[in-house]
Amino acid sequence: MVMSKVKYEALRQQRLEENKKRMEELHLPLLSQALKNASSPKSSPMKKTKPRIARTELVPVRRSERFSNKSAPQYKEVTFYERVQLPRRLTNRTRDLSNRVYASDEARECAIKKAEELEATLGSDSPTFVKSMLPSHISGGFWLGLSSDFCKRKLPRNDGVMLLVDEQEEEWPVIYLARKTGLSGGWKKFSVDHDLADGDALVFQLIRPTVFKVFITRVDGYEKTADKKTDKVEGTEF
Repeated sequence: MVMSKVKYEALRQQRLEENKKRMEELHLPLLSQALKNASSPKSSPMKKTKPRIARTELVPVRRSERFSNKSAPQYKEVTFYERVQLPRRLTNRTRDLSNRVYASDEARECAIKKAEELEATLGSDSPTFVKSMLPSHISGGFWLGLSSDFCKRKLPRNDGVMLLVDEQEEEWPVIYLARKTGLSGGWKKFSVDHDLADGDALVFQLIRPTVFKVFITRVDGYEKTADKKTDKVEGTEF
């Protein structure tokens, strides 16, 4: 028993020596030490950095991200014109347009010629112009466009109320639209009250900055004259 145990210890010691030599030949001790050094924990450089300090700043706030890279808006003064309104005036006059008669070219020219003759008698102290009536002036939209050159030289630059004074010195307020150079609201009443027809020629005389004196030359004067001449010729034949 004693001899076998001694023999076993001798063999075990011999194997350990052999294994140690093999490990040294394979450089295993050096590799083991390198692994230990590599696996040892080291302090992270991020942990040594200083902690962040939060600060607040005032920055411009935008409602949408689409405008974040755009420059700040610039503003300029814009002039707004208030809408001019006239008090409503009722009229009892009605016109039957079912039998509407359109003026011939000859009748229109005759009315314009008479209006120009009347204009010549008014003198040059007050600016004047002649306007021949068209269907759009005396029916439908009742819009009277004026000469843009006359409006720029003689009439106000802003929208406002003007007065039309007829030959009986009665007054009709109308709305003047400067940018459109024409008469709008109130012109219908003037047209209906004076029973204006296609071909009538009107002389407008600017007696004050916002007052027109209006003279009306009827187109039917030419037609009546032509009818009388026809009747006279027919009576001569018989």
